[in-house]
Amino acid sequence: MPSSDNKLSVSLLRRSGTALLQWIDSDHCPEGTENMRNEPDRVDWVRVMPFVFLHAGCLGVIWVGASAFAVWSAVALYFIRMFFVTGIHHRYFSHKTYNTSRIGQFLLAVCAGTTVQRGSLWWAYHHRHHHQHSDEPEDAHSPHVHGFWWSHIGWITSRRNFPTDYSKIKDLAKFPELVWLNRFDLVIPILFATGIFGLGQGLAHYIPQLGTNGWQMLVWGFFVSTTFLFHGTGCINSMAHLMGRRRFKTDDDSRNSAILTCITLGEGWHNNHHRFQSSTRNGFYWWEIDPTYYGLKLLSLTGFIHGLKPVPQSVLDEGAHADHYASVAAAQKSALVHSHYTSLRRAMPTVAAIAVATATASPAAMLQRKTNPAVHKDVSELAHELKAKAFKDPPVI
Repeated sequence: MPSSDNKLSVSLLRRSGTALLQWIDSDHCPEGTENMRNEPDRVDWVRVMPFVFLHAGCLGVIWVGASAFAVWSAVALYFIRMFFVTGIHHRYFSHKTYNTSRIGQFLLAVCAGTTVQRGSLWWAYHHRHHHQHSDEPEDAHSPHVHGFWWSHIGWITSRRNFPTDYSKIKDLAKFPELVWLNRFDLVIPILFATGIFGLGQGLAHYIPQLGTNGWQMLVWGFFVSTTFLFHGTGCINSMAHLMGRRRFKTDDDSRNSAILTCITLGEGWHNNHHRFQSSTRNGFYWWEIDPTYYGLKLLSLTGFIHGLKPVPQSVLDEGAHADHYASVAAAQKSALVHSHYTSLRRAMPTVAAIAVATATASPAAMLQRKTNPAVHKDVSELAHELKAKAFKDPPVI
């Protein structure tokens, strides 16, 4: 009869084997996806090794060095692929805020795959689940429920969050090509990394004056850029419910932040988005910059995408109303503070005069003043009279 230690070893081996297979086939789940989703939150170190490898790859800069071309390529690839995250993973697959053809949809999924943030169907499933349970215990990455670090990166390391619940994204799961890309979600990142390496080698051979090569481009264009992209996206999960201003009274604590908007090309208008999820733009008003929307608008001019969904006028009016009352409240608060400051400013010369008179008076004079009923007055009465005089004829400062 096998001992409990042997049973534990077998269980760990089986679990590790499953995790290794899931690197290749994300839908591999012999114990059942429902059972996996019901597990408690904890880090599965075997399954998350690709993320560890991604971060460790950034250390390659020590050996490959840097060139202006490689560094600027990393910056460009960050923003291009951030557009893929926000404009494709989020605004198309998660919310269907615009339309495209079936071939266009497949090409969008391929582009989104270069972000190394799992498949578009997995991304859409988790994001829709987030909106359904935002800032509730079932929300996988709410900073109010799970804390900052778990909402930023920890949640994606838990086994329970690995499976894709295709029953919750039936509108997408009916396309086998999308399911295939989602199931084998390492294929596109590997091809993308290989392409960057090949580009670097080609540049080293044909344009050596750029001072770059395959390994340098791989480290900067793939590892460094992708790691920053991952954490830039994670900032919306961890910070967009903590920092910023609330225009709309939603059921969660979503907020609008211009800082997060710059990092994520428009996703920082998070409170707007939670108020009306179906709009193609998150920056509801002209002064709220939304680079993702501008890019999608330009793309629509080519006919590749169409049917961009606007913000309803009723929602815009609601927001304008909220902004108006917020401005009035801020003005009233400012006036109250200014009033207190002005009163204090006027009273200060009087208080100073009393203090100086008290400090310079001789003890004999003070004693005489105390024993003379005609001269003696209550100090509070004297201060009141002096203050009234000061308000009537305020000194010039």
